[in-house]
Amino acid sequence: MSAEAQLDVDSAEQRPRRRSLTLAIGGILVGIIVVIALVSLVYLPYPPSDTNGARLAPPSPQHWAGTDKLGRDLLTQLMIGARIALVVGIGSVALGAALGVTIGVVVSFATRWLDDTLSALLDVLIAFPTLLLAMLIVAARGASLDSAILAIGIAMSAIVARLTRILGKRVLSQDYVTAARVSGTSRLGIVFLHLLPNIWPTLVVNLALQFGLAVLAEASLSYLGLGAPPPNASWGRILQEAQGTVLVAPVGAIAPGVLLVILVIGINLVADGLRDIGDPTRRRRR
Repeated sequence: MSAEAQLDVDSAEQRPRRRSLTLAIGGILVGIIVVIALVSLVYLPYPPSDTNGARLAPPSPQHWAGTDKLGRDLLTQLMIGARIALVVGIGSVALGAALGVTIGVVVSFATRWLDDTLSALLDVLIAFPTLLLAMLIVAARGASLDSAILAIGIAMSAIVARLTRILGKRVLSQDYVTAARVSGTSRLGIVFLHLLPNIWPTLVVNLALQFGLAVLAEASLSYLGLGAPPPNASWGRILQEAQGTVLVAPVGAIAPGVLLVILVIGINLVADGLRDIGDPTRRRRR
């Protein structure tokens, strides 16, 4: 075997390992945050509203991450923030997927003029800044966790709908779908038997990426005071409260930022691993 052929074989053997490594690292990073969130459901070092600690205390055996400017335990707030980040991410993605996939499937079957009209509306919504749209919805309904989930979910539904439409049109143009129509299969049957099974791998990857964007959007809303109100300790709100004391107590600003980066990077790595698994052509190109 020539050196070039041997190199191709070695490269082909290493590709699955790289894909598995990417997915494993992403799963570990996301798993860290998930474990923190689950633990917070059954155990917290201190009550969220406990202000009996010394203000801006450094990390110590009593307060492993220190305290904030009100004397609250920072580790407790970070654990609650992990829970909020996952709740908002899951809720927003679920809402965005439900609305987006439904709209995208309907548009896929629409006539030419209706398709063009709805596609133009989706393009307008996508062009509208997600954070600004979320801010408008939260401002109208009031700052709360439900408002943040609703706002972010509606904002991301346009992206999901557009992707579903593109993928759906591609599937509906295939010969086997035409044969199913000729054989009398209903539109609902085509959706569940042919359309959704063929587009779900790409949709799952996109929704994983949208999860990371939803976490960032929630942190941004909380930083601006439009997220979950106290005593809910969102990472964005912790960052906002700690920015004035970053030189005195840097842990309050660094810790939530690090956790946010860990979660988003982990989600992106998981999405990249899922993309490799679900897209054979991408696997061959690597």
